[in-house]
Amino acid sequence: MAQATSTSTVHDVVVVGSGAGGGTVTKVLADLGVSVLLLEAGPMLNMADLKEHMLPYQVSHRGAGARGQAYTGGPTGFTYSATYGGAQLEGEPYTVAPGSDFSWFRSRILGGRTNHYGRVTLRMSDYDFKPKSTDSLGFDWPISYQDLAPYYDKAERFIGVTGTVEGIRSAPDGIFNPPGALKAHEVLIQKSCAKLGIRAVSSRQAVTTVARNGRPPCHYCGQCGRGCMTASNYAASYVQVFPAMKTGKVQVIANAMARELITDASGKVTAVSYIDKTTGSERQVSCRTVVLAASACESARLLLNSKSPRHPQGLANSSGKVGRYLMDTVGFGMSAMVPALSGMPHYNTDGYGSHLYVPWWLWDKHKTLNFPRGYHIEVGGGYGMPGIGSFTGIVNRTEGYGVRMKQAIRDEYGTSVGLSGRGEMIPNEDSYCEIDPDVKDKFGIPVLRFHWKWSDHELNQVRHMQQTFRAILEGMGGQIAAGGRGGRANQPVTPATQAGQRAGGQAPQTGQAGPQTGQATAPAGQPTTMAQQAPANGGVPISRGGAIIHEVGTVRMGDDPRTSPLNKFCQGHEVKNLFVADAAPFVSNADKNPTHTIVALAWRTAEYLAEELRKGNV
Repeated sequence: MAQATSTSTVHDVVVVGSGAGGGTVTKVLADLGVSVLLLEAGPMLNMADLKEHMLPYQVSHRGAGARGQAYTGGPTGFTYSATYGGAQLEGEPYTVAPGSDFSWFRSRILGGRTNHYGRVTLRMSDYDFKPKSTDSLGFDWPISYQDLAPYYDKAERFIGVTGTVEGIRSAPDGIFNPPGALKAHEVLIQKSCAKLGIRAVSSRQAVTTVARNGRPPCHYCGQCGRGCMTASNYAASYVQVFPAMKTGKVQVIANAMARELITDASGKVTAVSYIDKTTGSERQVSCRTVVLAASACESARLLLNSKSPRHPQGLANSSGKVGRYLMDTVGFGMSAMVPALSGMPHYNTDGYGSHLYVPWWLWDKHKTLNFPRGYHIEVGGGYGMPGIGSFTGIVNRTEGYGVRMKQAIRDEYGTSVGLSGRGEMIPNEDSYCEIDPDVKDKFGIPVLRFHWKWSDHELNQVRHMQQTFRAILEGMGGQIAAGGRGGRANQPVTPATQAGQRAGGQAPQTGQAGPQTGQATAPAGQPTTMAQQAPANGGVPISRGGAIIHEVGTVRMGDDPRTSPLNKFCQGHEVKNLFVADAAPFVSNADKNPTHTIVALAWRTAEYLAEELRKGNV
C-alpha cells in the first residue's frame, strides 16, 4: 500500500466508532470542553434520509429495495429502513472456523446500530456484576452496581427511558418517563403470566415520552426501527453526535475505515491509521489518546492488527486475552394465534414498540433449575403496518385465492402473539475471535475468524424457555403451530428484517425498533438461520452465535493485567492512553440487552479520561 498521509495536528482524543459508546464519549467529552476527532467507517447520516413515515407503496418494491434485494437477504440501505449494514458487507468478509457457526452484523453509518436497534434499556443488577462469586462460573467484574448506578442515572436523565418502579432485584429501577398504556394482547400476556406467578411489567425503552433537551415527546408512530425524524427515540447520531458537533469541539471524518493504531518506542499510541473509503488512500491522524468504540469484535480486530516489536501479539494484548471470551445473548422465540383477538375491532397499536416485558423471575431459585443465570422475555403482537411478506404464513396455510384469501388475511390480522427469550451466556474458552492468517478485506486489512460454541448452560436455558413460553401462550388460549414454535403472522419482510438475520429473536411486534428476525416464512422468532441450529445443538432450537447482535467481551476489564487487557476504567493496563468504550470491556453478558450498560460505562470512562487529560496523566 502507498505511504500513509499524515497531518501535523495532534488531537486530544480520537474516537473510533460513533455508536452507543463512541457517541456517548464524544458528547460527554465535548460538554467538558475536550476536543474530539471522531472517525466513522460509514457515511454521515442525514436526517432527511430517515423515512419512518413513508408507507411501503411509496418506495421501490414496497421497501424491498430498488432491485428487490430484501427478497434474497441483500442490504438496501436507507431506501426504507434505518439499517445501513448487515451480516454480509461487500468486500468486507469474515471467516468462521470449521465446526462453528457465527453471524456478525456490522453497521456502517454515523450512529451505527443505534439508528435501528430495539432500544430495550435495562440496568444490570447487583448480582450481575459478581457472577463468579454467586455461582462459581465465569468471572467477576472489577466494578460493582454501585460504581455504575450514577452513570445509569445520567444516561436515563439525558436519553429518556420509559418504565415503572417495580422493586424487582433482577430489574433495578431507574429514572423513568411515563410509559405507554398496555395493548390488548399485552394485557392478555400479563394476565397469563400472573396465573403462573410471573410478573410482567411496563417495558423499559430508550424513548422519551416527555419533552427533553429540545427533543419533543414520542408521537407513537410505531416505526422506531426506521429512525426518528423528531429524535424522540435514542440514537447516538441525532441525540449525541449532532449536538456535540454544535459545541465546536467535535470534528467528524466519515467513511474512515480504521486500519491500525500506531505506537512509539514507549508503546503509547501516537496515531490512528485509516483508509479513506472515498479515495482508497491511507491516512494517519495523530492523537494524545484514543478511544475504541467500533463494536466489540471490530475493536478487538483493530487491536490484534496493531502489532509492533513492543506489542507482537497486538496492542494491549500481553495477556493474550484480546478476542477471547466472546459472548452473545441466548435467543429463542415462540408465537401463537390467539382466538380471543380474532374479530376484535381494530385499533392503533403502534406505540413505541412493545409496552410490556417480563424480567427474570427465578433469580433467587436457581437451586431448583438445571442452568445458571436467567433470561427476560420480550413480547410482540398487534396490528403492525403491513409490508412485503406480512401474510406469507397465512397464504401458505390457506387454499385458494381472491376473496377467500383476502378474508383469511383479514381474519388473522392482529391475532398473532409472540414471546422472545433473551438470556445470559456463560463465557467459555471455545468462543472467541482471532485474525485469519489468509484473508484480507478490500482495504487490505486482515479479517476476523470466529470460533463459537454454546454450552449445556445455554441449551438447558432454551429448554426452559420452550416450556415457559408454551405455558404462557396456552394460558391465554393461544394455538401454537406444529413443532412448538408457532406460526408467523403480520411480520413484514423489510430491509431491516433481511439485513439483521436475527435468529432466535423477535416475535411479531408493532413498532419493533430494530433489525427484525428472518424470513416471513419461518416460524415467529425462529428464522431459517436459527432452525438450522437445532441438529447441531442436540435438537435445541437456540439462536446461532451473533444472531441477536449483542456480541460483547473480547477486550475485557479486570484488576489483573495478566488476565485482562483493560482496568476498571476501560483503560489499557499496559497502554495508558488507550481506552475502549463499546461492549468489548464486558466481563459477562447478563440477560439485559447491552446498550444501556455500554452508554453508562462509556460515560464513566469519558469523565475519567477528561480528568486524566486535565492532570496530564495521559
